[in-house]
Amino acid sequence: MSAQQVSLEQMAALVEARPGRPRVVVAGNFATPWPAVSALDAVLPEWTLHMLNPQVGSVPDRPGVVLETCFIGPGMREKPTLSYVPSRLSMVPLLLRTNLPPDVVVLHTTLPARGAVSLGTEVNILPAAVDAARARGGLVVAVVNPAMPWTYGDAELDMDLVDVLCELDQPLQAAAPSVPDDASINIGARVSARVSDGATLQAGIGQVPDAALLGLHDRRSLGVWAEMISDGIASLDHSGALDADRPIVASFMFGTEELYRWADGNRRLRMLRTETVNDPARISANPLMVSINSALEVDLFAQANASSVHTRTYSGFGGQPDFVVGALHSRGGQAMIALRSWHPRADRSTIVPMLSGPATSFQHTAVVTEQGTALLWGRDQGAQATELIEHAADPRARDGLREHAVGRRIT
Repeated sequence: MSAQQVSLEQMAALVEARPGRPRVVVAGNFATPWPAVSALDAVLPEWTLHMLNPQVGSVPDRPGVVLETCFIGPGMREKPTLSYVPSRLSMVPLLLRTNLPPDVVVLHTTLPARGAVSLGTEVNILPAAVDAARARGGLVVAVVNPAMPWTYGDAELDMDLVDVLCELDQPLQAAAPSVPDDASINIGARVSARVSDGATLQAGIGQVPDAALLGLHDRRSLGVWAEMISDGIASLDHSGALDADRPIVASFMFGTEELYRWADGNRRLRMLRTETVNDPARISANPLMVSINSALEVDLFAQANASSVHTRTYSGFGGQPDFVVGALHSRGGQAMIALRSWHPRADRSTIVPMLSGPATSFQHTAVVTEQGTALLWGRDQGAQATELIEHAADPRARDGLREHAVGRRIT
């Protein structure tokens, strides 16, 4: 059965005609088709919008709309109707099958070709959302856009799974080019020094992970198994650092238009669904798996908080716990937390006595700042705390941290 081709307004009317208050899963990150969101919001008095890491755009901000997410992006942060559902990213597909079943899924895809469309820059939880919606008679909408790059793997979706097709012709949202500052470059150099030829890479979002990738252009036979890829991965490919015989595995993109051009039609790039990419067992099967993530703070028990600011959830767990566990179980793998030693806006140390919010991950291989590298793996609790104080903390914070460690009998 071929998809019904309609306008965005007609698509919204089809959703409006469905009974009840709909939960609508929409592509997140930089793949959101904002005109489709606006069309839905114009006709639905009450609805739930579920997105991952939504960027700034036409996010509805009114009574009657619940903004639901398992990873808070800048488009939803601080919104009064926000509903944050804590979950590791690998478990979100399970939530969509159980507690958070979608009534409608709105995809942002390529134009149809050979009986399929491609999800392009954002695969992530969307295949799971499509499966869950179709299992309960939900509606699957493809907003097709000639600007969307064609990617392979689970990104390719058979048109038989699409109910409604809408056309949209506009440039994709993209991230601003990342320009690491001196501190980020310093930290990145320390991180990259720990990465050997043949390693498999995962790097999170931010200046520090981007800077770490910059220092790897002289490596060879590197692999990529990451939930997110940025321009840094494309740059490594251009430099010859990546193993040409290994697929580049990812689930979504977070980068510039140059990244999209590199990805378009790139058969080495395999965009796979979240429950595959973020499965710790699959992550651990990669040789020399290196997980590079950042955090808001790390405490003397070597726990990292990358999700909350003084009990207010800033982002959420995301995929960091999945990749930390997977990397630690990889033969020769390592999980690194890379961050500045001093938070410039809050004007305080990022190495703290105790976390101010819930732990996102723990039991890391090392914590790296511009001050140095704290080696944690295999050391007892006191030695870990000493490493963090003497090698990762800003000198301004060390006396207070030493006093706390002694007073609490950590060291």
